Amino acid sequence: MSEITPEKLSDRLQADEDDLLVVDIRHEGEHDDWHIPDSVNVDVYDELTDNPDAAKDALAELPEEKEIVTVCGAGVAAATAADVLQEMDYDATTLADGMNGWSRVHRHAPVRADLDGTLIQVARPGKGCLSHVLLSGGEAAVFDPSHYLEEYEAILDEYDADLVSVFDTHAHADHASGGAELADRHDVPYYLHSKDALAIDATPLEDGQTVTVGQLNIEVVHTPGHSEGSVSFDIEGAALITGDTLFHESVGRVELGVEAGIEDSDVEQNAATLYESLQRLLDRPDDALVLPAHDPGSPEPPVTATLAEVKERNGDLGRAREEFIEELASDIPDHPPNFERVKRTNVGQESVPADELADLELGPNNCAAE
Repeated sequence: MSEITPEKLSDRLQADEDDLLVVDIRHEGEHDDWHIPDSVNVDVYDELTDNPDAAKDALAELPEEKEIVTVCGAGVAAATAADVLQEMDYDATTLADGMNGWSRVHRHAPVRADLDGTLIQVARPGKGCLSHVLLSGGEAAVFDPSHYLEEYEAILDEYDADLVSVFDTHAHADHASGGAELADRHDVPYYLHSKDALAIDATPLEDGQTVTVGQLNIEVVHTPGHSEGSVSFDIEGAALITGDTLFHESVGRVELGVEAGIEDSDVEQNAATLYESLQRLLDRPDDALVLPAHDPGSPEPPVTATLAEVKERNGDLGRAREEFIEELASDIPDHPPNFERVKRTNVGQESVPADELADLELGPNNCAAE
């Protein structure tokens, strides 16, 4: 069986190679929900499972001049597809571990922010997750890390920086945080607002608090609504790390904590709270870069926009208060997979073995309100 690693495929997709075609053989609905950018869907999963020869007619419509990489959920049916394509004289290989493997890929790039230091954005295209590493004066802080800690350790090594703090903007619902473990490895504080640190050992964050990294001050802005403990971080007025409170074209959804059974509020209350939180962020400098914790697509770092640009692009910010509350409380998108267990894990109410975390968080990112 011929395979390509997720990391190698990511590199080739970044290089925009014209002769490469990613073919997703899962059911159409699964592809619609979550897929590799620019992949084409040939729904032959059932045929490949029951009778691989029956898939040949549909696969024969693929362009012969392309190098084909087949994809499914875990790589098993896609490997059969690659074998069938090779029998048909196609140049075909399969993505190792399928979408499971794609979910592990991380990319990083510097953010052009007016800071006395360096800000690195780490993107996870298979999950739509964005995290950040701030470096100044030989010190570093990590915001919203995934549980693939080697990605952040490599950046610390590259910049020869000492980790001094780890932050989560909130208890995430779509992926398992690596924040507490990363902080424990380096014996540094793990910061999380007490409203979200329900049963986890964390250094509490308070509104207006300042944390210093090197020569840079980080102001904590309590911005509840998406979760009761959601915070944003204002770095010297030049960068706003907004978590799931404010995205470039949407805002955070407001029902996940309620439906996970860890919040006593209701959806309408959360929507009203989020509206007030957003007003606090909109008062920040227009040229500040807005850096959310997620991007709904498959992000290529750096994903940035100034606050002025977000005000123009984000239709949620133009709604009157009552309209905003009604819209967020009534229009509920599909939930992130396993969000109840993911949320409980991140607040410390549930313990998931390390070898099960990858499966727990598989699937699309659905943390935006729309």
